[in-house]
Amino acid sequence: MTELNITTNPENKAAVVSLLFQLADDDFLYSFRGSEWLGLAPHIEEDVASSSISQDSMGHAAMFYQLLEELGLDNADALAHLRPAKERRNSILVERQNGEGYYMDVPKYDWAFAVVRNYFYTAAKKIKIESLKNSSYEPLANVAVKVNIELYYHLLHWKTWFAQLLNSTEDAKQRMQAAIEQVMKDFGDVFSLGTEGEKMVEIGLIEEEKVLVQRWKEQLKPVFESLNLSIPEIPASPAANGRNFEHTEDLESAISTLSEVYRIDTAASW
Repeated sequence: MTELNITTNPENKAAVVSLLFQLADDDFLYSFRGSEWLGLAPHIEEDVASSSISQDSMGHAAMFYQLLEELGLDNADALAHLRPAKERRNSILVERQNGEGYYMDVPKYDWAFAVVRNYFYTAAKKIKIESLKNSSYEPLANVAVKVNIELYYHLLHWKTWFAQLLNSTEDAKQRMQAAIEQVMKDFGDVFSLGTEGEKMVEIGLIEEEKVLVQRWKEQLKPVFESLNLSIPEIPASPAANGRNFEHTEDLESAISTLSEVYRIDTAASW
């Protein structure tokens, strides 16, 4: 599909816009939740590593927002910072807080939850990006090729943490098992393509959800088998679907924090 097809066919353009918002909003919120661990990670080397991953992910979000700007929507910064929660397409998983408390006060974050969420999300993102490398929308395919290079290292990082903690103390194993259950409760919309999903698949933007889910399971299988664990099932009917603008209160507070500085002067160059 060429750029001309996008601009002359409203249904095609709507499908592209929806998918780009899903990708951009996911990474925008995922990066923010990762950034809240700055100074709180288990050790200084992890502080640097996870901060770098968060920075990369924010860069990915910026590229997706830039594609939206090029399609005639608002500028990328405004799309990232000024849209209310009711207009966001991110999955529920990435908007969830890291744990109790507030990072500027007394955060009581859960590292096990962070590791599981980051590993499962990054594995899912890798599967989607691999599919998007063959997208019929060339600008998106080109961005996917760039994003994919960094994802290899992100996935390796979180997979290592995941395996090490589940091979650690009994307490660590229990915390990780609890985190897996918690993460999976919010995983139901991660592979959802929303109401425009059929159109996305029809015009070749991305492969269908069930194909992506199966590849995600196949990617996790060797790790889970090595740990004598069964791959958890993705909820068939999520309580809420962020792709269709259904969100939690966590998203409201996240957007408020993320956009605080930008809203001071939206005309400034950040």
